Amino acid sequence: MVKLKEDLNDNARRIHRKLTILLRAGMVLMESAADTNRIVRNMRRIAAFLGLNEENLNIDVLYGTLKVNYSDDTHSFSRFVHSDKYNINMKALAAMSQLSWQAIQKDYTMSRFERVVNRIAQGRSDYPSWLVTLGAAMGCGGFCVLFGGDWPSFVPAMIAGFIGFATRDRLLRSGFNVYMVTALTAFLSTMAVWLLMLLLPIDFSEHPYHPFLCCALFLVPGVALINFLDDMLDNYLLVGLARLSNALVQIASMTFGIVIAVSICGVNNFLTTLSIKPVISYWEAAIVTCVSAIGFGMIFGVPRRTLPAVALLGVVGMFTRNFLAFDLDLGVTIGSLVGSSLVSIIATRLVQPTRSPNHVLTIPSVIPMVPGILMYRGIFGFIQMGTAVEELMRSLDFLISAGLIVLCISIGVAIPNIFARRWVATTRKRELQKLIADRRERGRFVNLSDFDQ
Repeated sequence: MVKLKEDLNDNARRIHRKLTILLRAGMVLMESAADTNRIVRNMRRIAAFLGLNEENLNIDVLYGTLKVNYSDDTHSFSRFVHSDKYNINMKALAAMSQLSWQAIQKDYTMSRFERVVNRIAQGRSDYPSWLVTLGAAMGCGGFCVLFGGDWPSFVPAMIAGFIGFATRDRLLRSGFNVYMVTALTAFLSTMAVWLLMLLLPIDFSEHPYHPFLCCALFLVPGVALINFLDDMLDNYLLVGLARLSNALVQIASMTFGIVIAVSICGVNNFLTTLSIKPVISYWEAAIVTCVSAIGFGMIFGVPRRTLPAVALLGVVGMFTRNFLAFDLDLGVTIGSLVGSSLVSIIATRLVQPTRSPNHVLTIPSVIPMVPGILMYRGIFGFIQMGTAVEELMRSLDFLISAGLIVLCISIGVAIPNIFARRWVATTRKRELQKLIADRRERGRFVNLSDFDQ
């Protein structure tokens, strides 16, 4: 009787350990800004490696919280974990995706798997902080040229972006509230542009206001907005709405910082009437798109081996968007839809050569299309709105246009990926089922009937 009780306790401890490891792996994905569908897919593969039967496993994902339950009609084991950490880390997403397959294929022990998960969670970026800051600054300068500026305007936008991103990085490392940091960063970046334009000659640039527009675009929560729509399309409604709320508060914080800055410097026409149509040639656009895509790739921590692919996809997407939107006059919405769809289709062919998931390739590539300028123009309009109906309608137009563009980008990224996943999934699923059957034959799966007395 004592022996039986000890065996039952050992089985229970073993299941709880497996559930804890599963939650740890899932939380690494959540903290690294994975969409919910990716979290669940990877957790189910890892559960198969751990010997947890899919029919007995329930996974519940909330914003910042993961819950798992392993049960049948008579037994139930549950665990949950919560984290407020949120740091976009594409390197971790790629590593966890690879690990979820390698652990089954190479028959890892649980201890080895746990060590690798901890190493991924604690892993350092492929890029030093100064290089990431420089990449963000170059991205801001690139956006300035892409959105209607000239090459001289690249300089103040880049310098202000460098100051803003360096300040943001230091404050976040010190544990300050993320929304407060966003507002302060936007304020400092805008003020830096104003001071630079005062110091530079009057004829330094033919587009002196465009740097104001782009000096803080690294603050736009493009990944959160895309993940929000991905989750809504995958029917993870509560998580999607939570992501949207977080993104809107970040945009509002960013706008608040800009509003305070423009009230001091007295320059605000860039928030309402300034044209964002490119004035550069296509080969020049290719250069600045590469710069911006690589800069944001470093911000998001993509593996170094994927940066050339990210740059290529960024150029393809932006070329397609600008050609359709401005040369064929089909509008930015249609251009963004087709451009992001083309990026996603090409990315499916680059998954194997780069050893990175589609998400890691496409998100940094389409971020330059996210209409951050329209978003904070719309919110700025509401803040400054008087009694004129025209101002209200213009603000609504900015916000609706921004929403439609983000929707089209998300659909463009998601839909081709869904079809490709279904096409590729047949072979992958057969491979996974074969590996699972082999592990089952070797007695690696947990049988809840072992707890029956």
